[in-house]
Amino acid sequence: MSDEKRHTIQTQLLTWYGQNKRDLPWRKNKDPYRIWVSEIMLQQTRVDTVIPYFERFMELFPTVEDLANAPEEQVLKAWEGLGYYSRVRNLHQAAKQIVHEGDGKIPSDKKSILKLKGIGAYTAGAVLSIAFDQKIPAVDGNVMRVFSRLFAIGEDIASGTTRKKMESLVEKVMPEEAPGDFNQALMDLGATICTPVSPGCLLCPVRPVCEAYEKGMEEQLPVKKKAKPPVQQEMVMAFFQHQNLFIGEKRPEQGLLAGLWGLPTFEIPKGDRHLTIIEKFCKENRIPVLNYIIKGEFQHVFSHRHWKVTVVEVELKHTGFDLPTSWSWLEKEKRDEKTWANVYHKAFETERKKV
Repeated sequence: MSDEKRHTIQTQLLTWYGQNKRDLPWRKNKDPYRIWVSEIMLQQTRVDTVIPYFERFMELFPTVEDLANAPEEQVLKAWEGLGYYSRVRNLHQAAKQIVHEGDGKIPSDKKSILKLKGIGAYTAGAVLSIAFDQKIPAVDGNVMRVFSRLFAIGEDIASGTTRKKMESLVEKVMPEEAPGDFNQALMDLGATICTPVSPGCLLCPVRPVCEAYEKGMEEQLPVKKKAKPPVQQEMVMAFFQHQNLFIGEKRPEQGLLAGLWGLPTFEIPKGDRHLTIIEKFCKENRIPVLNYIIKGEFQHVFSHRHWKVTVVEVELKHTGFDLPTSWSWLEKEKRDEKTWANVYHKAFETERKKV
């Protein structure tokens, strides 16, 4: 890479960013806590979705101390709807590390910040460059796409080796001054112009030095190996109810939807029927059923699995029977006091529909 190309990328990108940067609530100052929370929220989530969650989260937990000392249920409730709940669990745990094991301040060196739960190379680079003006790359999918095109790199960006090469390349291009602005400029460029489909090359500030544009390859890059399709699973969710009560299930602390609330959920073996599964379970556990009503179906895609769900309303004769350990009677009007995974919000919507 020539010095001229490096200089062009630096100056054109920073000039463009100064004129076009997005007005985002976490950019109002350089508070490392706000920047850190925003970066965790933005993982696998759109900016316009994150903004209201971020503002509400900051109202509830304005400092790292407030977050560290908050009960887990309150933190999970503030995150409800964002999904990928391991992110907020790690964020909460890292806040405790900072407040109860450290000096109460977010570390300003790479070695220390990487020791915090849930912080990897990208988040560390974002926080250290934006909040502390350190020349450290923050390479996410947007940045990988931009650099794949700028330098016509045809290697698989899903590869760890390629990511390392990209980090090294970004570090070489980064200016000594305003490294945080440079990283954010790359993020904004990838989000608004150098998009995955139909990139807006005519509006791109670095088009004159983009090798993919010069070669007409901008639509072919980056190269990314296709992920395995999600595993298909047939599921049934049971809405056990009696008068103003229904049964909720606290999910296990490990695994899918860990620690959240849900409805009793069963996987349907191939060749079996949803009602058969529920009827068998109720009989084996001596659950006094008055009636079964199939309320409807919906689909929900997780990162590695695809659920096709049938919702069955189970009207009960009474509540005088033993519940499995993870089940609890809940009042319908107080349902929102618990934190429910998105898939169960879909189940509630399905249950409310008239048959």
